[in-house]
Amino acid sequence: MQNTTSPRPLPRSVILFIAFGVLLAVVLSMVPIAFFTWLWDRLNVFATVFLGIFIEAAPYLLLGTLASGLVEVFVDQNQMSKWVSHRPVAAAVGGAFMGMVFPVCECGVVPLTRRLFNKGLPLSAGISFLLAAPVLNPIVVFSTASAFGWGNMLFWRMGISLVISIIVGLVFSIEKDPANILRPVLTLSHDHDHTLKANATLTEKFHHAFLVTADEFFEMGRYLIIGSMLAAGLQTFIPQSALLAIGSGPVLSVLVMLVLAIVLSICSTVDAFVALGFMGTFSFGSVLSFLVFGPMVDIKSVIMYLQVFRRRPVTYLVAIPFMMSLLAGALFNYFQP
Repeated sequence: MQNTTSPRPLPRSVILFIAFGVLLAVVLSMVPIAFFTWLWDRLNVFATVFLGIFIEAAPYLLLGTLASGLVEVFVDQNQMSKWVSHRPVAAAVGGAFMGMVFPVCECGVVPLTRRLFNKGLPLSAGISFLLAAPVLNPIVVFSTASAFGWGNMLFWRMGISLVISIIVGLVFSIEKDPANILRPVLTLSHDHDHTLKANATLTEKFHHAFLVTADEFFEMGRYLIIGSMLAAGLQTFIPQSALLAIGSGPVLSVLVMLVLAIVLSICSTVDAFVALGFMGTFSFGSVLSFLVFGPMVDIKSVIMYLQVFRRRPVTYLVAIPFMMSLLAGALFNYFQP
């Protein structure tokens, strides 16, 4: 007897996949070969820029997470209370000057600040430290002096960064409950035994610190990768010449340099040498705003901020330094001879 069973129809997902494949093939056949050449060149540029940003920033992230691990092991909350005042103004000023001690850039300072918050650092001090450390630390001071000399650019970069960080810290001191601003502190991986005995030896303490360092490096490192990819994509597919072409005028030039600071996402340890190349095209005030704002806010640091703070505080962390850097740059452009 002949089997009259009709064949089963293809699943809808298979039909849609085949239709999409045919449509994609038709579209690609209509695209000029030159487009693929251009796209391949852009992807090569993207890979180069991404690796440059990541490789430049990764060592400083490692340094920051190492400092975080050491703080976790060797600093307790009683010590932190003795070192830093809980009065808002004194805490904000003290936090800003703490940036002169830790050699961390905008990537490494984020995990370190989070750990200091966990150890009882006042909110205003932590915010001031977060914004000031990438500019006031010894490495950046010497790199800026190497590029511009021990003169006005170095002096004003440090001074304005110090003022902005203290003001932002005071703004955040209004919030009395840090839980309204901070996200939950890092929960360490359970793949390792992170319990530190009260009578632990020095070797055991360092081993614990290195475990904390590894956990935080891999946790924060993924956000560094995402931020580096976004920065590389913007640099690759948005011509910088388009920004430079509109960078004229005392205010517009500052705005352009602030946008470049976000897009380029250059580590603060080397950004002075990049800024030096803009001195022939842009005014003193606009280059100064680039050097002040860039270490405080760029793409990768904003993504890392979001792992420490809730969204609204991050908005303030970006908006207030942006407006104050814009004001400072514009004032220099208007009044500097």
